Amino acid sequence: VKAVAQKEFPQIFPKPGWVEHAADAIWKTQLATAKAAIKKAKLNADNIAAIGITNQRETTLLWDRETGKPIHNAIVWQDRRTAKECDRLRAAGKAPLIRRKTGLVLDAYFSATKIAWLLKNVKGARAKARAGKLAFGTMDSWLIWKLTGGTTHVTDASNASRTML
Repeated sequence: VKAVAQKEFPQIFPKPGWVEHAADAIWKTQLATAKAAIKKAKLNADNIAAIGITNQRETTLLWDRETGKPIHNAIVWQDRRTAKECDRLRAAGKAPLIRRKTGLVLDAYFSATKIAWLLKNVKGARAKARAGKLAFGTMDSWLIWKLTGGTTHVTDASNASRTML
């Protein structure tokens, strides 16, 4: 490691139990810290062959495939807005199926119920999803999407395994 840079970004608390991040603030923060680390190391971008991305795996984002713009703030892993939906699914006997298929307990911590909330509550989201115009990912997916100019929609197994999909 030649250099390290850090920068905080704000958390958003729209309601009790809700936690969000503005994805564009994360993007700008990542660019600023990368530039700061490169400068500290006395390097330039041409000296870099690869980068690594780490993130809070359960933080969930939906974005427009054409523009790359998020349709809503990222819903953070601590967010509990979908706890009642998880209770409803549990009461309907779905917890064992979800555990068997995903290896995860049924909980608002994971992405699946957050995606459902976004599709239900963000105007036009469901129609865009049906038309194939939305992308979902954890924050690593969106950062890679942005870094590649929208040509690459990927994640790794450790992030994918935390989505409850």
